[in-house]
Amino acid sequence: MIPQTPGARPLDLDKLYAARLHAVRVRPYLATALFALHTVESRRVPTMAVDRYWRCYVSPAFVDRTPVEELAGVWVHEVSHLLRDHHGRSDRVARERGLTGPGERLRMNIAADCEINDDVFGDGLVRPEGAVGPGTLGLPEGELMEDYLRQFGLGPRTESLVWLDCGSGADGLEREWDLGPDGAHGLSEQERDAVRFRVAQGITGRPGSAPRGWKRWAEEAFHPPQPWRELLGAAVRSAASGAGAGEDYTYGRPSRRSAGVPGAVLPSLRRRPPRVCVVIDTSASVSDAELGSALLEVAAICRAVGGRRDLVTVVPCDAAARVAHPLCRAEGIPLIGGGGTNLRTGFAKALRTGPRPDVIVVLTDGQTRWPGTRPPCRTVVGLFPRQGAARSWVESDPDYVPDSPPEWARVVVIGSSPTP
Repeated sequence: MIPQTPGARPLDLDKLYAARLHAVRVRPYLATALFALHTVESRRVPTMAVDRYWRCYVSPAFVDRTPVEELAGVWVHEVSHLLRDHHGRSDRVARERGLTGPGERLRMNIAADCEINDDVFGDGLVRPEGAVGPGTLGLPEGELMEDYLRQFGLGPRTESLVWLDCGSGADGLEREWDLGPDGAHGLSEQERDAVRFRVAQGITGRPGSAPRGWKRWAEEAFHPPQPWRELLGAAVRSAASGAGAGEDYTYGRPSRRSAGVPGAVLPSLRRRPPRVCVVIDTSASVSDAELGSALLEVAAICRAVGGRRDLVTVVPCDAAARVAHPLCRAEGIPLIGGGGTNLRTGFAKALRTGPRPDVIVVLTDGQTRWPGTRPPCRTVVGLFPRQGAARSWVESDPDYVPDSPPEWARVVVIGSSPTP
């Protein structure tokens, strides 16, 4: 995949499309996406690159010198950037972490490649020459782009990767060769979503044929995490401005009061990320599918606090609260229950965990009695939707109608936007 000086030969479409057909044969669940890409010949791209509108820019010289089997791997690699929304995720990371400039976008491209390349090759798909994987940087496999970004910077290990350019579809930064939103053969947002949905259907329909990373992606495509990042953002700001939030002193950023004490450097208070306790309703009225959705939300909450698993605990609760589990892997948490519902015990258990949480997130169908007083921390309630009172509120009493969540909780119906 290392570029050379472009030649003057035209693009060999027969070879390029033969490679795509090989990719479809060995990765049939990606067929819809691979055939949705529109090819654009370009002598300004190093190898192959994509934009967010599903155009694939191809260097004729690269196609000429690369074997068909390796070209198939590049096809799969490039379409993976688009399916996994690396351009949108890169834009969000850039805004949230204040990352600017082409150097940071190169890091995002490298991190996105690590997310894809750790398990995409093999089983009939040849790894292209120069493909970047986590092992290239001495990083663990199986993580996401956002995780990898925190673990490496540009330096000696990345000097050989300055040529890398998978296009704006990989890192969100528009290139001079991009045709843009008004160019020919671009897919609309609805068409792009339809392609992703078809691919996710293919993966979940034949789960044994896809690598772990694609299975994870397909699950999130069907059950996208709700906007906990925005909800927790407000909770973080509230917790950070409250008493006791600046607990730790640091000399990394001296106090402004140092100016009044000549010859001395005073430490400043360091803000810490909030501790979050997630209470999951495991009563009989919550379905297995909803419990699975709850675990996906736990993973999203973990990402919202910077990937700090040590700051997140999970409390399964039906009529009684269970053990408060520290978060190692969301899928490893035993969601024991199946009885009635009393989330008051879940709140009590959450507040007894040490250290006490700054935010409590409750995932429930709402069929519970709520605490009579406001907890001493920010509360977010995620409600599983129910269609019609006659079918929704029957537990042991057919006339039972649950109380609405209290006014002091921020409420969002899972599958819709947060309430104002």
